[in-house]
Amino acid sequence: MMSDAKASENQERRADERATAAVSPEEPIAAALGDAAPAAAVESRELAQRLSNASVWALVVYVGGAALTTLAQLQIAWLIGVSGFGVYSYVFAWITLLGYSSTLGFNVALLRFVPAYGAKDQWCLARGVIRFALAASFATAVVVALVGAGIVAASAEHFASERASMLIGMAAVPLITMYMLGATLVRAFGGVVSALVPERIFRDGLLLALVGLAAMVTSQPLDAPLVMAALLVSSACTAALVAVTALRFWPREMRQVKPAYAIGEWWSSVLPIMIMTALDILISRSGVIVLGWTGNIRDAGIFALGFSFAMLLMLPRVAVSTIFAPTVAALHAQGDQSGLRGLFARASVLSLAGAAVLALPLLLLLEPLLRWFGQDFVGCVPIVQILVIGQVFAAAAGPQQTMLIMTGNERAALTTMIASAGLNIVGCVIGIALYGAIGAAVATTATMVFWNLTMAVSVRKHLGLGPGLAAAIARRRARARETAAERDTRPAFAPPPGR
Repeated sequence: MMSDAKASENQERRADERATAAVSPEEPIAAALGDAAPAAAVESRELAQRLSNASVWALVVYVGGAALTTLAQLQIAWLIGVSGFGVYSYVFAWITLLGYSSTLGFNVALLRFVPAYGAKDQWCLARGVIRFALAASFATAVVVALVGAGIVAASAEHFASERASMLIGMAAVPLITMYMLGATLVRAFGGVVSALVPERIFRDGLLLALVGLAAMVTSQPLDAPLVMAALLVSSACTAALVAVTALRFWPREMRQVKPAYAIGEWWSSVLPIMIMTALDILISRSGVIVLGWTGNIRDAGIFALGFSFAMLLMLPRVAVSTIFAPTVAALHAQGDQSGLRGLFARASVLSLAGAAVLALPLLLLLEPLLRWFGQDFVGCVPIVQILVIGQVFAAAAGPQQTMLIMTGNERAALTTMIASAGLNIVGCVIGIALYGAIGAAVATTATMVFWNLTMAVSVRKHLGLGPGLAAAIARRRARARETAAERDTRPAFAPPPGR
């Protein structure tokens, strides 16, 4: 793969090629960080293909998981009705917000700390941050679940129809927190696909099976509490599977070292990430939460179903970011600015291409599919059409939030998220009051556009990079000019480079 003849190529091209050196989905962390690679040039097309291949594998898992999730939601909505599905969606939005928030931001920060410590052979600190993250997050999740259950029990009037489902859901909060952190560790260790399978495939696949089994063995109509109980069981099994997978991918270098702690450094980094994690979920779930809180349970179910379909377009972006995040952390630790630029451009192109491929069939086939399930479900079609606009715009902008967080600019990312979350909540309140679920969709899309525009300003200010698609186009033009200049200055009798 290495070639001494290529060692004389310019530094920017070599840095660009190293930036694409994302490993295969199951390659160990040491390979992902490039610890064993000599400081020599690498074949650009070959390494770019690695990023594409790894992203494709991740996308396959995400698409399969999204198909299971959507199928499970359609099955649940069909079995318990749109109103019952609204209760389930409302409760699920709350426990997702609480479960992710209880990770204290380590579900993102570990992707930065572990590869960075590994790149510097500081495995004692890597083990320390892992131990601290698991202990602190689990304790927080338990406290949050207990407090949440107490609030639900004491507010029987407000949670009249959702009380039983809420209490069951609170029990799932620590499980959600633990399997999120476990999956993050597996990703940081290089097991990208293995990190995605438990949550994206196993959890919802088991939920689908449990709900289907309950429908077959009971003569009573299913309801939201029963479905939440099935979710609790599937979450517990998912947490166990993730724990086993994390132990299997545990790096050899970290098995014998004693943990070291830099708690002050970690807290200063994870505090903004913790807030961003909560805000991220709040932005995506505001429509359902506000609809449910204001008593529009049926509309909450319709919006949640439409939102799930629109989120299919987010899958390519998330899949690329899954490979992108640890590599960004390593490149930033090495001070490789050109590598970051090249990686960001490629990640943006892959994200937009995937979103465009999914958008067309979704818009064409959604309404006929939903009519087959029943007329009540067709109401989410205009919601999907509105939300798709925001998702395509976000894909074109590239994984800007990941870039900011993985390069230590958490506070800049936090500022944009606070403004966006505030805009989304106010927009949802006003939009729902005027147009119901359609108003929530308009507010969510407007927030997505605003959020990505403000992040683009931050990325330009702190990293000197343009928005994703614009950066990719500019880089391609620069490479074309460079190639043309080399061709014009080369003597007619000179052999091509590398020969």
